[in-house]
Amino acid sequence: MLVRLLYASRVVDAREETIESILQQSREHNPSMGITGVLCYGGGIFLQAIEGGRSAISELYGHIQRDPRHQEVVLLHYEEISERRFSGWTMGEVNMNRINASILLKYAEKPELDPYSVSGKVSLALLEELMATASIIGRT
Repeated sequence: MLVRLLYASRVVDAREETIESILQQSREHNPSMGITGVLCYGGGIFLQAIEGGRSAISELYGHIQRDPRHQEVVLLHYEEISERRFSGWTMGEVNMNRINASILLKYAEKPELDPYSVSGKVSLALLEELMATASIIGRT
């Protein structure tokens, strides 16, 4: 059974090396687990959607919650799915600092990434728009 999980967290260490380390680790381990997804980063906040088998996603989310690079990990949305939306990425990447502010403003009160202040469905809609506008990089 396929599921999609969306969560937000705050980065403990905002250095570029930390973000690259998370992306690299995801791209190395996700294919063997059948996990796909996308990671947005901006303003010290991660917004990530992961898709795959229920057990694999549950295991990965537990690892993320224990990962010292993340703090304030919050589950935003979880659902059983019939097909993946982010199947083209072992872990796609969105640099929110390079996104047109009007896209962010469409989904929030301010033109900034803040999944803590909107619903999980709104955050998922933002990810879908970023995908539709080719704002996601790291396609495999």
